[in-house]
Amino acid sequence: MPPLVPAAISIRNVGKRYASGYQALKNVELEIERGEIFALLGPNGAGKTTLINVVCGIVTASEGTVLADGRDVVKEFRRVRAEIGLVPQEITTDLFETVWSTVSFSRGLFGKAPNSAYLDKLLRELSLTDKRNSKIMTLSGGMKRRVMIAKALAHEPKILFLDEPTAGVDVELRRQMWDLVRALRADGTTIILTTHYIDEAEEMADRVGVINKGELVLVEEKTTLMKKLGKRQLTLSLTRPLAELPEALAGEPLELSGNGTELVYTFDRRGHDGNVSGLLRRLGELGLEFKDLATRESSLEDIFVRLVSTP
Repeated sequence: MPPLVPAAISIRNVGKRYASGYQALKNVELEIERGEIFALLGPNGAGKTTLINVVCGIVTASEGTVLADGRDVVKEFRRVRAEIGLVPQEITTDLFETVWSTVSFSRGLFGKAPNSAYLDKLLRELSLTDKRNSKIMTLSGGMKRRVMIAKALAHEPKILFLDEPTAGVDVELRRQMWDLVRALRADGTTIILTTHYIDEAEEMADRVGVINKGELVLVEEKTTLMKKLGKRQLTLSLTRPLAELPEALAGEPLELSGNGTELVYTFDRRGHDGNVSGLLRRLGELGLEFKDLATRESSLEDIFVRLVSTP
């Protein structure tokens, strides 16, 4: 029987309390498998960046342990950190250095031998080739963000953390970065990203974790989460407006909108489509005619908002 391969990241009962008494993380338990894209969602101050910094060894947990590739991130810090790439929210690099010097230095910092071909390829994929000799201080915000990604990837890490990687960048760059992330995953890199862009998580992630007030509220495979918590809405455009719902429809998940011109039927997605045919039959019996209908499925954003707003 082949030996079990450890998870890329194993977070066990991790908590972080600062000297002020503020509890940033509470009993976080999480396993992230090799080669997956894991999206960590949460409002500002939820603990996303703190958790990333604990895993990367930048912040020391008050309790619990973190293993990366089966190794303790505290006891084997240098070895573990060489396997991790981090793109932080803030631009943290020497603005007077050139792009090439920055990525070359970062590669050497983690003990990797020079590899111009790899760095050239990296700059090309991030559309930085023509900026290789430019000082970082001369670059636009979007270009600086690209440099931070190149810097994080310079030493060919097995695990990549992207902390709000596309904050403040244009749509074109976001799409380029998504393509790059997919290519990295195809090569076996494990990717953990935090984001405020729900469409980013919905587009990219294999699994989604929701953190709120320092606690991991939920971890679920993305499509399973959508099935469990997603909603569908059927909107009927009525031929004549209604002042109120007929008594015969009381108790149904219906509401009027559009000044009485639309009837909205909401039902969950847990393995069935609601009783749409029965509803349409009853509307016909009541003489309520409609001229159009449209369906809408809840997005990951709808689910996220509902989860974090729950008391």
